[in-house]
Amino acid sequence: MKVVRATNTPLKFATASKRGELQKILPEYAKVVNHFIGLFWNLDEKPSNKICTADLYNTAETWLSPTMRQIASREAVAMVLASKERDGADAVMPAHNGKSMRLTEQVVKYSESETGSFDFWLTFTAIAADKSMKFSVPLKRHKHYNRLAKRGKLCKSYTVSDTGIQFAFEIETGPKKTGTKAIGIDTGINALASLSTGEQLGRDIKAAIERIKRCRLGSNGQQQAIRALKQRIAEVAKSIAQRDDIDLVVVEDLHNLSHNTKLKGRLSRNIRSSIGKWNWRLWLQRLEWACELHRVKLRRVPPQYTSQTCSHCGYVDRANRNGELFRCQECNYADNADLNAAKNILSRFTTGIYGSCYRGLLPSVSDSKLALTQFEFASA
Repeated sequence: MKVVRATNTPLKFATASKRGELQKILPEYAKVVNHFIGLFWNLDEKPSNKICTADLYNTAETWLSPTMRQIASREAVAMVLASKERDGADAVMPAHNGKSMRLTEQVVKYSESETGSFDFWLTFTAIAADKSMKFSVPLKRHKHYNRLAKRGKLCKSYTVSDTGIQFAFEIETGPKKTGTKAIGIDTGINALASLSTGEQLGRDIKAAIERIKRCRLGSNGQQQAIRALKQRIAEVAKSIAQRDDIDLVVVEDLHNLSHNTKLKGRLSRNIRSSIGKWNWRLWLQRLEWACELHRVKLRRVPPQYTSQTCSHCGYVDRANRNGELFRCQECNYADNADLNAAKNILSRFTTGIYGSCYRGLLPSVSDSKLALTQFEFASA
């Protein structure tokens, strides 16, 4: 199995004039992409790269070269498809913001540096229709770049902004694990990851989020706090995926959080106030990436009522949960609320049509009673 991983290299060695060239291209490129998005959005059939023809390129009034128009039309196809597949009937026509562009080796050439000052150069060609625009920017490798380069093959496409270049590497990971050792994971603020095994990882996440909220908006301190949070999220994801006792991870499907108001309503006010600072998608993305690199399968299940359902008897009631404490109003089973939800997440998959081979992995009744005793003792 092959996965693609990316790393960003800042343009700190590029001159002001070369940055200026990129700043000229970006808004023009965005204008062309948005032109094609408008053409593709209302098509009866799903757009594909097959409709990106020379006649289509000529419909855009621009000084960009035909090659750049072709690249822009393909990015428009990708943006339209992504929006409709992600949001379905609720999809809204996307718009390119002009902050970056996805370029290929048709217009960007990679070459090793012959001097010791820089590691390599990217040369931009065939940008303008009159061929007047050609320039090169110097770059240096960094630790993350070197780690990815050691494991994978550099892709011949680049995401370019006026501050940095994103490089992608194709990494061969081997086949997915084939065992039946599965865990459910509930995502929260008090603990980033609560596992159906009874473990809680990332209990420092709440403090990290509060640190970001205390910082002045846009300050260096806030940016540093955000980087620290992202690093911590990546560490927790990696620690889960690289475990030898896990072949499959099951999580709630929260990818439509920003569009599903009912789902947003089930989150606490504290979590909702932190959505802008800590993106749920970031955590799920990092977990998915870590699972791919370590050959662990990842599955998603509907999130409805996982926090209100008793994992012991199946009784559903909003009153079952009170903060971090879960106590079933029917059978009096008690547990940490997030750990109880993690067990429900795993159960929802193992009792479904695709998880039959994982059945029998949930705690027995005696195990549940033991968990009850341990939780009540710890809470006393």
